Amino acid sequence: MSINADPQELDKFGDLAHKWWDPDGEFRPLHQINPLRLDWIAEQVPLSGVRALDVGCGGGILAESLARRGAQVTGIDLSTKPLKVARLHAMEAGVAVDYREVAAEALAAEQPGAFGVVTCMEMLEHVPEPASVVQACATLAQPGGWVFFSTLNRNFKSWLFAIVGAEYLLKMLPAGTHDHHRFIRPSELSRWVRDAGLELASMRGMEYNPLTGRYWLSHDTSVNYLIACRKPLA
Repeated sequence: MSINADPQELDKFGDLAHKWWDPDGEFRPLHQINPLRLDWIAEQVPLSGVRALDVGCGGGILAESLARRGAQVTGIDLSTKPLKVARLHAMEAGVAVDYREVAAEALAAEQPGAFGVVTCMEMLEHVPEPASVVQACATLAQPGGWVFFSTLNRNFKSWLFAIVGAEYLLKMLPAGTHDHHRFIRPSELSRWVRDAGLELASMRGMEYNPLTGRYWLSHDTSVNYLIACRKPLA
């Protein structure tokens, strides 16, 4: 079975792995939005004691945060260097996270229905077949479990804000981080979610003010957005 990953994308994040936990470095936006994402997830489902999976965990920013909220966390990624950084940081921080280098599809075949919470944040726009990842996340969730996605909408505004603005003008992200053609409209993601047997429970947008440096959640899904889904009990 071929792996649903782009080698260039894996290399790109691998080359930046040593900067993952620098809050003022290339991954500063992830550090800034992480509390928003975490609180929003915790509003939907209590995290204490839940078995959680972070798909595309990278250096472990969200995975560690989930663990600190009391979840039993597994983090998976296909980029070797960020996983090494994640393991080292978790060990130094005294946070228990099980990190594995495995594709979501492969883990879904191995552990279907194993997790009460599955997160897949800022990852779908970096893989060749995002619908396959959505299906894998649905398979990995237990009946009644929650699945969370975040990604970028595909339109002129998102190109202007997320690529021209964030990568080239404000230099919040390294140039070339995103490919606008891989951005995903909410209607497309909603269809993949339904096709995977999940029920869409909530959708929120994420906005940013470059003058104040503040992020917040809103109903504007034109650039960044998050969705929460539930797997039916039967």
